[in-house]
Amino acid sequence: MSTETADSDDELRERISNFLRRNFPQIQMHGGSAAIQHLDREKGEVTVMLGGACSGCGISPMTIQAIKSRMTQEIPEIDTVHADTGMDGGSEGMMGGQTSPSFPGDGGDDNDDEGPEAPF
Repeated sequence: MSTETADSDDELRERISNFLRRNFPQIQMHGGSAAIQHLDREKGEVTVMLGGACSGCGISPMTIQAIKSRMTQEIPEIDTVHADTGMDGGSEGMMGGQTSPSFPGDGGDDNDDEGPEAPF
C-alpha cells in the first residue's frame, strides 16, 4: 500500500468516525460505543462495532439501520455498511433478528405452561 493510499484510508477512517460522533451522539450518551472494526476502501465496505450498552439494547437494530442508510448517503466512498453488536457471534442487531417473543402456553408443549410459579 502506498503512502498516498494509507493517507486516504486514514482520512476516510477519520470521516467515518466524525460521522458517527456527529450523527449518533446518543450512542455514547447512553453508555454505548461505535468504532470502525474493518474498512475496505476498494470494495467500499465498512464494519462498525457497537459496544458497551449497545450490546443488549433493544433499540440497537434501529440504530444500526439508521447508521447504514445515512452513512451510505453522506460518505460516497462507502457502499456497504456492516454492523456488529458483539452478541450472538456477530449478528447484526440484537440477536440478529432471529428470535421471536415467547409467551406462556406457546411452544407446543402439552403441559399448558402459564409461566413461573410463585415460591409460596
